[in-house]
Amino acid sequence: MSQRKKPRVFSRDYKMHAVERMLAGESGSALARELQVRRKLLYEWKDAYLVGGAKALRSRGRPRRGERLGLPPQVGPGRGELLRARQRIAELERIVGRQQLEHDFFAEALRRVQAVEEAACNELRSTRSSRSRRCKAD
Repeated sequence: MSQRKKPRVFSRDYKMHAVERMLAGESGSALARELQVRRKLLYEWKDAYLVGGAKALRSRGRPRRGERLGLPPQVGPGRGELLRARQRIAELERIVGRQQLEHDFFAEALRRVQAVEEAACNELRSTRSSRSRRCKAD
């Protein structure tokens, strides 16, 4: 039979160190590779820390009687502004991307309409009808 690995148990200090590095701006993916843990787990630790502070970063198992989550820690003054700025940048990038798609769509539509009009004018000119006067002179 195959032997199952025991789940790794991380200490509060280990989790705090990882969360502090993430809050300092380190990439979650790079940190996960370095620490050899799942990236999702790092973000779970970070979220728990932001909600309940260091007490939320406890080991596995049921919480002890009377153990409560503390108030969220105060994040540095520039951290909130940085997060809002990054969210705004992402929102603006989405808007610019959407506008670029619309621009490309309408540019292609205009090119096709002009090609159809030009073909119609060329066809009318060959018949020398009175309608050919409506086409632009080359």
